[in-house]
Amino acid sequence: MSAKHVPIPPKAWSVLVVSTLAFTTCFMVWMMFAVIGIPLKKELGLNATEFGLLTAMPVLSGSLVRVPLGIWTDKYGGRIVLAVLMAITVPAIWAMAYATQFWHFLAIGLVLGLAGGSFSVGTPYVARWFPKRRQGMAMGIFGAGNAGAAVNKFVAPAILVGFGWTMVPKVYAAIMLGTLVVFWLGSASDPKHRVPPHTRFVDQLAMLKDPRVLKYCQYYSIVFGGYVALSLWMVQYYVGEYDLDIRIAALLAAAFSLPGGVLRAFGGWMSDKWGAHRVSWWVMWVSWICLFLLSYPATSYTVQTTAGPTTFTLAHNAWSFTLLMFLLGIAWAVGKASVFKYVADDFPDNIGTVSGIVGLAGGLGGFILPIMFGALLDWTGVRSTAFMLMYGVVWVSLIWMYWTEVRKTEVIGHQAPTLQPAG
Repeated sequence: MSAKHVPIPPKAWSVLVVSTLAFTTCFMVWMMFAVIGIPLKKELGLNATEFGLLTAMPVLSGSLVRVPLGIWTDKYGGRIVLAVLMAITVPAIWAMAYATQFWHFLAIGLVLGLAGGSFSVGTPYVARWFPKRRQGMAMGIFGAGNAGAAVNKFVAPAILVGFGWTMVPKVYAAIMLGTLVVFWLGSASDPKHRVPPHTRFVDQLAMLKDPRVLKYCQYYSIVFGGYVALSLWMVQYYVGEYDLDIRIAALLAAAFSLPGGVLRAFGGWMSDKWGAHRVSWWVMWVSWICLFLLSYPATSYTVQTTAGPTTFTLAHNAWSFTLLMFLLGIAWAVGKASVFKYVADDFPDNIGTVSGIVGLAGGLGGFILPIMFGALLDWTGVRSTAFMLMYGVVWVSLIWMYWTEVRKTEVIGHQAPTLQPAG
């Protein structure tokens, strides 16, 4: 039987399902401050920069642990690493309900952030259960757990309004514990998926010298780092810009978070079919257009006409803004999958290590950007400066991709790529 027709074992699907559930729960917990941060901002008297630091603190620790977690996954297997990771976060989530000072939340946020490192464990763990031709699909389905950011926006506001913000971490701790049990019962371990025991930490970190890894880090800092940052930022943006109730604001913010997570599986399928490069190129251009339109602040023009001065106002209402965010969420969902298709294609023997490095870059983007959003808002008073910043970052990726990939591609001639499935 050819490799193309080798059946996928049922155990692989079981691993994929419970791992995706675990990642969804971890991501939901990781994004908790996007909602409960709003009453905390008022209770603690935080400015925009401090609010950005509060929401970004879990992202910092979740980013820094990604490289070691990816390496440990290669060495010890994803099942045990992910289970231990989830177990460590449960007490921290529960303790948040009893925090009273700003530094308490920052410290707990660092431990809470370990949940964000689950991506660097689950990606190589899931991928190795599937043949190469289906790895993009498998990683895309697993990555759809990013939709936990949207689940948080549905669940947390309802709990917050009904019982107060302190009930949210208590409920989330119980959910994490239940998910841990389900994951352990439904997952499995295969010693063949681990790297040789003589592989050294330094050998695996040598991947950092590869320029392709650095390039994929930059791509991912947009499609994932930007996704995390805006998922954390959007609820308070709606509340401040459009004076909406927190429940309505969270619902509209989910229009970005939900497709940005769920459609990652679709992005994996597209990357398997058309290749990581072609898909990523179009993702960046769609992002460029959306962010250009989102960057434009509300502006009034006074024009001298034959009837006298006439004033025109250009501004997004909540609906046009949400539509653009929805399109941006779709683009970034596809882009998150296509970047990791690059990784699986180029580094099949070091998926864990490289995914950890790339995930670290994306996570650091998710940490730095909310703080910069807050600083720009405090400095200028213009909320759309968040999108201006992201617009500039996308320009960097487009230029880098053009010079390293597009410019070297023959578009006319016998070597021009065709629309045949990649691989």
